[in-house]
Amino acid sequence: MLGPAIRAGLRYGAEAFALGFALALIRIPLLVPAIGELAAVLCEIPVMLAAMLLRARAIVGRNKIDTIKQRMVMGLTGFALLMVCEWGLALVLGQGSQAWLASLATLPGAIGLAGQSIFAMLPLMVRYPRD
Repeated sequence: MLGPAIRAGLRYGAEAFALGFALALIRIPLLVPAIGELAAVLCEIPVMLAAMLLRARAIVGRNKIDTIKQRMVMGLTGFALLMVCEWGLALVLGQGSQAWLASLATLPGAIGLAGQSIFAMLPLMVRYPRD
């Protein structure tokens, strides 16, 4: 009975990637030159998490993801898809796998990864309407 949770997680991850891509179009050319990469990431994460909390709530309700196990699967599936999409984007942009992994070890990268880990847990933090 995890099929609906996996499908919900795929939607959740795809929406997070799309939102992150859109926010990066603002963060990279406008915020990074003005305030630096670390401050720009710190500005983006709360916006991203607030938006994805709302989306988690909507996706959980719409897809009847009513057990903790299903919400956990949704969050982990979304996280896995988000990471694969980010890795793929890095490859498309010519960064390479090792460079992408190394970027996660920088302070802005580690903070971003922490935000993505919180993103994975957001479905556990919302209630199904019958809870």
